[in-house]
Amino acid sequence: MGNYVQNLSERVNLIASADTWIEGDAIQQLQNTAKLPGMQYVSGMPDLHPGRGYPVGAAFFSTDCIYPALIGGDIGCGLALWQTDIAVQKTNISKLEKKLGNLDGPLDEEWQDEIANSIASQTGFQQALGTIGGGNHFAELQSIDEVYDAAALDALAINKQQLQLLVHSGSRGLGQFILRQHIDQHGHRGLAVDTADCAAYLLAHQQAVQFATLNRRLIAQQILSRLNANGQALLDINHNLVLPAQMHGLQGWVHRKGATPADVGPVVIPGSRGDFSYLVLPLASDLSLNSLAHGAGRKWMRSECKGRLSPRYTVAQLSRTKLGSHVICADRQLIYEEAPEAYKPAENIISTLEGAGLIKVIARLRPVLTYKTRGECCE
Repeated sequence: MGNYVQNLSERVNLIASADTWIEGDAIQQLQNTAKLPGMQYVSGMPDLHPGRGYPVGAAFFSTDCIYPALIGGDIGCGLALWQTDIAVQKTNISKLEKKLGNLDGPLDEEWQDEIANSIASQTGFQQALGTIGGGNHFAELQSIDEVYDAAALDALAINKQQLQLLVHSGSRGLGQFILRQHIDQHGHRGLAVDTADCAAYLLAHQQAVQFATLNRRLIAQQILSRLNANGQALLDINHNLVLPAQMHGLQGWVHRKGATPADVGPVVIPGSRGDFSYLVLPLASDLSLNSLAHGAGRKWMRSECKGRLSPRYTVAQLSRTKLGSHVICADRQLIYEEAPEAYKPAENIISTLEGAGLIKVIARLRPVLTYKTRGECCE
């Protein structure tokens, strides 16, 4: 593992190489979290960055209690990967962009029966289904750029002659509603696992995870419909949730806040909108609390992005990337906040995870067309 794991204390580690950009505030948040009652182990990923009181890009293992505030308001946020039948060689990005149109509004009537028959119909947030949201959420058509393990790629039924579709979104307003209910009643305190309050939260949490999974599927299906294409779901993973787990010989609960699970088979670790994404095979380890980075990780705060970048780039220039891909984003603030320069290089994240012995890379994916929000940014 070389110098890829930094032991910050007996119960806190950080998976990062010497040249991995990690803010001091993020490390301080990581160490503060380890002091919570019942918290046993904390592991920061190479995409670690500061959050609202708690770090993003980390996993936390507790016994006897869980901490909803660690999961945050986007319960169930994650990634879905679909294989499409859109031929790479016949791809015209401008035509695809025109066909895609606006994905921010409620789903059309044709989707309503499916929504009505789902668990989402009971939440009061069903109007948000099929929408991506703001922040770092996106839907992206990608091509296979480089293959490192052809057998593993074939086992996933991925056709490199056709485009893939990667969807990153979560439970929309439902997760935030659940978190707000918890904060109003309990503040940021944990919930003892044998209490009625904990059982109630876990039930609502599971509903939000199911909502997020359905949301990603509906986003993908709507995109395929708009493009007159067919597709097959290959992967769907959550990187914001809490689950029962056994770590370091203890039975407890693993919380993931912007951390990809390493115990569910192959996963995708995305880069920024102007960078590659990576399809990898995780190697489960208690060292990382069976978790991996969930993306490249922010390098700049959102509030400073436009000031840094507007003297150098127009909105139109940011809608094209150095890899030749197009970005659809009509939110002028968000397109600066989500610029590739605001993120760490994905290659560094991947090489760090490889060096730590936590992944094997299957393939590298190149962005072709990325859809962000067309309207107001809404986490």
